[in-house]
Amino acid sequence: MAANRPGTPRLLRELNDRAALDLLVGQGPLTRAQIGEHTGLSKVTASQLLSRLEERGLVAVVGSQAGGRGPNAALYAVVPSSAYVAGLEVGPDGVTAGVADITGRIAAQVTVDPNGADEPVKMVHSAVVKACRSAKVALSKLNAFVIGTPGVVDPRSGDVQFSFDLPAWHEGVLAALRTDLRRPVVIENDVNLAAVAERAYGAARDADDFALMWFDRGMGMSVTLGGRLHRGRSGGAGEIGYLPVPGAPLPVGAARRGPADEGVTESTSWGIPTLAGGYGALVGADGVRALAHRHGFTEPTAVDCVRAAAADEDRGGAFLDELAGRLSYGVTSVNIVLDPGLVVLSGSLGRAGGEPLATRIEEIVGRISPTRPSVAVTEVEGNPVLRGALHAALERARDDVFSASGES
Repeated sequence: MAANRPGTPRLLRELNDRAALDLLVGQGPLTRAQIGEHTGLSKVTASQLLSRLEERGLVAVVGSQAGGRGPNAALYAVVPSSAYVAGLEVGPDGVTAGVADITGRIAAQVTVDPNGADEPVKMVHSAVVKACRSAKVALSKLNAFVIGTPGVVDPRSGDVQFSFDLPAWHEGVLAALRTDLRRPVVIENDVNLAAVAERAYGAARDADDFALMWFDRGMGMSVTLGGRLHRGRSGGAGEIGYLPVPGAPLPVGAARRGPADEGVTESTSWGIPTLAGGYGALVGADGVRALAHRHGFTEPTAVDCVRAAAADEDRGGAFLDELAGRLSYGVTSVNIVLDPGLVVLSGSLGRAGGEPLATRIEEIVGRISPTRPSVAVTEVEGNPVLRGALHAALERARDDVFSASGES
């Protein structure tokens, strides 16, 4: 036991420093006394802590606050420029990149059109450089990168196993990105990052267990259990578009393609079949638009149709009822197997349906499941995938920057 004692004061200093930094990030400028009150530290310890953090360039005096008797108290805040991060959403139509400082303030957000190019490293590098220029931040100041992509990401290697929408993203891309950017890079499934944002800023704020259903051009799902993303052994957890459901052909993988197959796939130029059956066929944008047209909604997109129906339930009630019935196949399956307690509807279609759609789904699931989950609409503002990527990058950067002892 005696051998461990010399390390104890240093460990306590590191823990206290981190607690104070997290407090300043979460609550803004505070006085020494306020930091002591929130952390339980003595005035002397709080003063020593702030001196250390000032020496490391992590905190600075940003003003003063009048108290009772005596001089005004100095207000301390985290120095925003002490570190920066980048978050990206990569899709078939372009790359959106954001740069945020260590406090979480988004300094820039840009979208880059690939113009037919699909080489991952060039696409990401171009978007990051453009975002850095807009933010007036040197690329070398970025401490962490998190990239959201559609497809399956191997939780062991961190590489993209496959993505129907991004055929150039495959094993080996992660290493190439790390070599190019010379910084820690993480690739994560885009719907998982939307769930990260929902738990940090939205309808699942601080929820330990919930499922996020993403309804957009395609669809996907993310599951959070015990406060952690559940990715599955191979990273395929949440690929609910493959769920066999009544009213849709069976989805079939490449290994089963042949004349005897009853399922439906559509070949792509790189030899991997796209999903054309299962749950995804019923609730993807094409299936929803076809259903809307049968109910007399002729708006140009599925999102427009759903939004119009939700805004006029007298006219759109029947369409919303049938759409909710389709969506309930997936929600019910998740609820019966995992009992998450909360299901969040996200993506452009989920957002467009709003409360009218969420209420219908909750009622249907409650009738056919042994438990009734709450069904809520996303509350994340802006781009949920990008916000989730930035949040994940900030957590990594803060672990790196805030937890460093600053001592040799």
